[in-house]
Amino acid sequence: MDNPFQLIAAAFEHDYRVNFRIERLDGSVSLTLSDDTGIKVKRLISKQQLHDRTRLARLIDSIRLGMAIDAGQGVTALLANGGSTANRLSVAN
Repeated sequence: MDNPFQLIAAAFEHDYRVNFRIERLDGSVSLTLSDDTGIKVKRLISKQQLHDRTRLARLIDSIRLGMAIDAGQGVTALLANGGSTANRLSVAN
C-alpha cells in the first residue's frame, strides 16, 4: 500500500471517519477525523509529509499520541496499542 491517503485512512478508519480535503495549491491537504460526537482531530498535512514514509509515520504517531493524551491515556496506551507506526510502515514495504 503506497498511497499515503490509504495509509492514513487505514491507521484511523476503525475508530473514526477519515476525510481529506485539498487545502492549498502547494499540495497540502487537510485531514479530519470525526465520530458520532463530532470532529476529534484536524491536521494540515504538507505535500512533503505525504510523500515521505518516515514523516508520514511520525505524523500518524503524533496524532495518535495527541489523541491518547486528550483521552487521559498518554504514551503508555500508545505503546500498548502497537507502538510506532514507522515500524509497521517499513514492514509493509
